[in-house]
Amino acid sequence: MSFDYDLFVIGGGSGGVRAARVASAEGAKVALAEEYRMGGTCVIRGCVPKKLMVFASGYKDLVHDAQAYGWEASVGDFDWDVFRPKMHAELDRLEGIYRNILKSNNVEAFDARAEIKDAHTVTLSTGQDITAKHILVATGGTPFTPDVEGAEHTITSNEIFLQEKLPGSILIVGGGFIASEFACIMHGLGVKVTQFYRGEMILRGFDKGSATHIADAMKSRGIDLQLGADVAKIVKTDAGLEVTAKDGSTQVFDAVMYGTGRVPATKGMGLAEVGVNLGRKGEVLVDAYSQTSVPSIYAVGDVTDRINLTPVAIREGMAFVETVFKANPTPVDHELVPSAVFTQPEFGTTGLTEEEAVDYAATHGPVEVYTTAFKAMQSGFAGRENKVFMKLLVDQHKRTVLGCHLVMDGAGELIQLAGIPVKMGATKEDFDRTCAVHPTMAEELVTMKTPSHVIGG
Repeated sequence: MSFDYDLFVIGGGSGGVRAARVASAEGAKVALAEEYRMGGTCVIRGCVPKKLMVFASGYKDLVHDAQAYGWEASVGDFDWDVFRPKMHAELDRLEGIYRNILKSNNVEAFDARAEIKDAHTVTLSTGQDITAKHILVATGGTPFTPDVEGAEHTITSNEIFLQEKLPGSILIVGGGFIASEFACIMHGLGVKVTQFYRGEMILRGFDKGSATHIADAMKSRGIDLQLGADVAKIVKTDAGLEVTAKDGSTQVFDAVMYGTGRVPATKGMGLAEVGVNLGRKGEVLVDAYSQTSVPSIYAVGDVTDRINLTPVAIREGMAFVETVFKANPTPVDHELVPSAVFTQPEFGTTGLTEEEAVDYAATHGPVEVYTTAFKAMQSGFAGRENKVFMKLLVDQHKRTVLGCHLVMDGAGELIQLAGIPVKMGATKEDFDRTCAVHPTMAEELVTMKTPSHVIGG
């Protein structure tokens, strides 16, 4: 059978673009469709604009510290009207780079929504049908908003970058990394922030001790973090958005943002209709080689809901090309993937959490837990309470470092480096043999000598 293309990619994010580019370089005839903007969630409405806002939100503390160190420095109010157009200009620049990547690699790009008609055919929103030997779904995820009365008046992480003006006050609903990051960001920009989370501790699924340290830091900075709290209804009034909590209390905010997680973007794509198996949240179910239940259709990235991180999507896209176009079956390694949460302070993490170590200890033997907490020198000198928290989890018998969790300024940078020895299977003694770099915060990683406690001992 003759096809229009060897590969048709649905989704112009990091995973889809990488797969398209590399497959084309291998001689495949490739096309890609994106219904919104090239670059996907990470570039357009995720990692990049968020990190720019993280940077912006930190300068007030830096000016405070500068004063304490003897500099004549002052800072006024944050000007969203100055920052916003520069941020969007940067996003435009990056989108242009993504488009040029496709063009320079002979990938035909369609600015249209694509839906799957059958195992080898996609239908574009323009009405055009296109056939391909292989179809790769890389549509990512979309924010989830609960069915709450008045939810139509709220925003999500998609829209927070598009606001015409910065609100004076905001309620952020949710306790995951998106909600917690934006609570810190908006507070740092001068917005009065309240955060509702219905659970007992934010950052569920992460190491609980580390999450507790972050929650305490957020509250000490002035964020009104309310645990065990949720929204019952929202009413738009002349004064703002009146939020009634489930405990009956009411409060008015200028804006309400839901950061209650993301779901795979598979709705209305025709996947189930052609026989692609989907999971409970609509995620595309794939095997170790990213192949779906329909042999010609593959999926990578957040749409599969495996590990929802941009670098993972890129690796999945590369492995897909190795498997399909280079005859080199390559499963994706999802073990010991380091990640960062850009709260204030930052959180870097890789490997087992202390909670996961309980199950590990039941089958593999005791796990030693090493922790340290101390005041950071730089901010401590300036009179700011900015405590550092570090944790290592170690297999007591094999001595392998199973997990590393860091809460500190620059944790995202440090966990990238710490992730290397953990991935290599370094032992606690390997850490200990490494000489400390003094005076640094990171030296504590190699100076923790006695476990604070043992799990399963």
